[in-house]
Amino acid sequence: MPDNPRDHAQEFLALANTYDALKFGEFTLKSGRVSPYFFNLGAIASGAGMQRLAAAYAATLSAADIGYDSLFGPAYKGIPLVATVACALAAHDRDVPFTYNRKEAKAHGEGGTLVGAPLGKRVVIVDDVITAGTAVREAIATIRAAGAEVAGVLVALDRQERGTDGRSPLATLAEDEGIPSIAVASLADVIAYARNQGLSQARIDMIETYRREYGV
Repeated sequence: MPDNPRDHAQEFLALANTYDALKFGEFTLKSGRVSPYFFNLGAIASGAGMQRLAAAYAATLSAADIGYDSLFGPAYKGIPLVATVACALAAHDRDVPFTYNRKEAKAHGEGGTLVGAPLGKRVVIVDDVITAGTAVREAIATIRAAGAEVAGVLVALDRQERGTDGRSPLATLAEDEGIPSIAVASLADVIAYARNQGLSQARIDMIETYRREYGV
């Protein structure tokens, strides 16, 4: 992987494009907004793809100025992500324990909702994309209930899009909870990638218009 964070972002978006995880067109989101692009990290579902994806996450986290000693992956998409990111960090001589949760508490065996290593003191949440922020807030509550601190949130894409309060979900986390967030790529990177790939000017104009209307 390259040393420049923006180069990391472009390689990541090329990976997403290869697996059809990044699409350009017209897509109606849960919010009702019609987006000129769509991102579905779950489409990257092969060994080689996950290896490259985890490397992008690990490189982004390693470049961030965040102290942490543990990783947490919210069910369900966060489970394979946190495991493979931990493997990618181990390839760089950083052996980080990881934990994930069940949607429902297990009444038999070890019980509870948490699986894996005990949470560390400072935990980074590893997830795909934050939209409304509901899932990540549930993860924050789970981690804090266990007596640990959330050191940061690591996601694949920051849509740089404002929510109902005029702020992006990532900005809300930073301002309301004091939790920094890191994204492998942002909407600005998506636009740069679209230009580099020769996407039609009409499509690029649609993305720019969407950013002016809904961006932060």
